[in-house]
Amino acid sequence: MAKEFYTERDIEDMFKRGILSLRVDENVVLTELAFEKANRLGMQLLRDRPVEPPAAPLRPYISQIRKPETAPATVAPAAPVQADLTARIRAAVLAQLGSQVDPALLDVIIQRVLKSTGVK
Repeated sequence: MAKEFYTERDIEDMFKRGILSLRVDENVVLTELAFEKANRLGMQLLRDRPVEPPAAPLRPYISQIRKPETAPATVAPAAPVQADLTARIRAAVLAQLGSQVDPALLDVIIQRVLKSTGVK
């Protein structure tokens, strides 16, 4: 079955015609602006799953709950160059985000990025 795409203009037109709700399933796609417009107009978006903005990334590593008895993951850098780079990246991110980021998660992300870019 073909997917139906709705833009901001489509949502506006529907609202003007008196349509106050829209069923959103796997065959209906809203653009980011359409999603925002529907929320601003108070239009109900009916879904079987929780409503997330179209651009919201799925981040399963953030939603995983760490057990309290588990020690934070520490990844030992492979070389002094990587250790220095890791420390500089970590400091820069913490300077921007402060306490908004979990330090253990940040270390894991930095290691993944360094590994994917081939830094050794």
